[in-house]
Parts: sequence; C-alpha cells; structure tokens
Amino acid sequence: MNSIERVVATLSHKEADRVPAYPLVNSVSREALGITYEEWTKDWKKCADAIIKTTEELELDCISTLVDLSVEAADFGQKLLYFEDKAACPDHHDRLIKDVEDYATLKAVDPRKTTRMSEHIEMAKYLVEKKGKEVPIVGFVFGPLGILGMLRGQEDLFVDMLTDPEELHPALKEITKTLKDFCGALIDAGVHAIMFDTLFASASIMSESMWQEFEGEYIQELSEYVHSRDCMVMLHNCGQSAYFEAQIERMNPILISFLHVPFGCSSYAEAKEKFGDKVTLMGAIDPGWLMTATDEQVAEKSKEMIDIFAKGGGFVLATGCEYPACLNFDKARIMVETAKTYGKYNK
Repeated sequence: MNSIERVVATLSHKEADRVPAYPLVNSVSREALGITYEEWTKDWKKCADAIIKTTEELELDCISTLVDLSVEAADFGQKLLYFEDKAACPDHHDRLIKDVEDYATLKAVDPRKTTRMSEHIEMAKYLVEKKGKEVPIVGFVFGPLGILGMLRGQEDLFVDMLTDPEELHPALKEITKTLKDFCGALIDAGVHAIMFDTLFASASIMSESMWQEFEGEYIQELSEYVHSRDCMVMLHNCGQSAYFEAQIERMNPILISFLHVPFGCSSYAEAKEKFGDKVTLMGAIDPGWLMTATDEQVAEKSKEMIDIFAKGGGFVLATGCEYPACLNFDKARIMVETAKTYGKYNK
C-alpha cells in the first residue's frame, strides 16, 4: 500500500497493512532546506518543497498545509511578528481589534486576493500536483473563534465574551464568510480534506456551552459547506478535555487529531471504546515530551499508542500537536519506523 491507500483504509475503519504514521512535521521541515523559520513562512514554494522533501525522507503518510495560526489573521489586517526560529505571531501590542466597538468594523476579505491565504492556496495546489496521488493532502484552517482571538487577544476576548457577548457575533459571521471562501479555494486546489483547528473547544479553555455559543454554529456552517463539496472534514484540538461529542455533532468529522484524553473519558482506552467506531483517531504523543524523551522511550510510547488505538483500524500514530520546531527528525523517524514494524496488522 502507498500512503493514500493506507490512510483511506484507516479512515474506513479497516486494518491496512500497518498503522499510518504522521508526526505533525511541519515547521521543522525547514531544516531539510537549511532555511530560517521566517523564510519558510514567507516563501510558500520553499515551504512546500521542504515539506515534500521531509515527507519523502521520513516516509510520512500525510501532508498538512499547517504553517502557523496567523495565516488568516494577517489577511484581516493583523500586524505580525516574524522570527528566525519560531512561528509568526500577532503583535501583542498592536491588535487589530483594540476595543469592543471594533468588532463591528471587521469585514470579510477575499482569500484568493489577500497575501497569506492566497499563498496558502497556491502551496496547497502545488502539494496536490506533486504528491497528491501518493499522499493525502489536508488543508489546515484555523477556526473562527481562534482567528478572532488572534485579532483581539485572548485575554480581552474572554472578557468581552462575558461583558459584551452580542458584539462578537458580527465579526464571527464575517470571519466565517471568509473561511467558507478559503475552504472552497483549497478544495478547488484539490486537497483531500479540510482540517479545522477548534482551539477553544476544550474544558481547559472554556465551558462547552460557551464554545457552543461563540463557535458552534459557525464551525457547523463551515463543516456543512465542506461536506457539500464532497470533501472530508477533519478537526484538530490539542486542548485538555476536548469536547469530542459536541464537535462530532456539529461537524461530523471523519478524523480527530488530538493530544489529551477527551472530555468525559478517564483514559485513552475509554476514548477508543467510546469514539473509535465514530471517527478515526489521530495522536496522541506529546510533542513537548519528545524534547526530553530518549529514543527508546519514544519507541515504547509509540507502541503503547498502537496497543491502545490500532485494533480494527481507525488510528493514525501522530504527535498530538505540531512536532517541535527545534528538534531534528530523529524522534519522528522513530515513530514512523515503529508504525512500520510494530504497527503491522498481519504480524
């Protein structure tokens, strides 16, 4: 099986030749070309070539278009800071939305004409042309509430949710309009799936009812649109106690990329029992833990995840969030090799 065949079988809850493996090796791929984080971020062609080279060298089973979480915010006008060795981020001292009254001024933009989203679309098209027949290409899109947090700042956003909740919705509607066009352009580029990052949909950040109030209807609208285009919906949430049930109801995803035990479960084993027949589960090795883990520990942790999740298919061995940008490829290579050997279904 090649990667796309392996992942298709896994998404169908069938046991493929082996467990697919995809440490979320994105920004660290810049090392394959010897370029800085800023150069990798700003030059979509170099970014794509770095991802392709890394995918081929490590024999990864998936490609995600994740660059950083500021792609969409930048095109609404948020000033960003760029760095040589870490991800771009909003200028915390110069937020686009400076006060409650500014929510009403936010208007939808055309992602095909703005800077970063248009480049993201071109990168997706290039990745599909170069690797799309062998490896699934997943378009990565930050959720509406996450983008609003980039524009306002999370601390102020959370205060506004409590004091002026009605003021946020006009901005969320405009963001959703933009994201619908963005998703459409990525689907036109040929991606196999759209993965939404629903950062705030976890008990470690806000209550389920608050998430439902401020993002539920918008992420549902976006998911329904992606489904209507015959494209798969996936979601990523690396928060503690992520709301799997609520998001499955809203989004009907085919796959959930996660790190921590989901809300309402006491263990990974319970998560497999509760959700393993509903969605493909992708995770759940802690990228922070990889920073200090030995090679032997990474292999054993990979085996542990395979033992818990792999039976019956529906599991992708992965890091629960992006692979550390400051590591080399060694730990990712160990995860892949473990999936190729210990993760075989016909041992």
